[in-house]
Amino acid sequence: MTKPTPVAPGNRHALYEAHGYSAAIRSGDLLFVSGQVGSREDGSPEPDYSTQVRTAFANLEAVLSAGGCTFQDIVDVTSFHTDPERQFEAFMKVKNEVFPEAPYPNWTGIGVNWLSGFDFEIKVIARIPATPTA
Repeated sequence: MTKPTPVAPGNRHALYEAHGYSAAIRSGDLLFVSGQVGSREDGSPEPDYSTQVRTAFANLEAVLSAGGCTFQDIVDVTSFHTDPERQFEAFMKVKNEVFPEAPYPNWTGIGVNWLSGFDFEIKVIARIPATPTA
């Protein structure tokens, strides 16, 4: 049985340590990425909603990269929204830039009433691509 291995981008490792969780866990050929938010380098929320969503996707991209993946390797997404009806248009604009064409990953959007000062969070499962052998 494969032992799960923690994965973290180098520039944000201290934030994950401070809060006691891994940015992602690699298990076999899957990467389970913890919820990513639109936080600045110091961990504080980005105040503008669209910028917060873009920053969350940038943070997600950094974790995926640290695990050997890209957005194209994502198979399942769960996103959390504090005011989905009001935020939908701005969210979809960013989402469509990140995933401009099919095939799209599975996606579940959930409305929540609290995200520790954030308005958007995204967690994913990605399949780690096989590396070609020499």
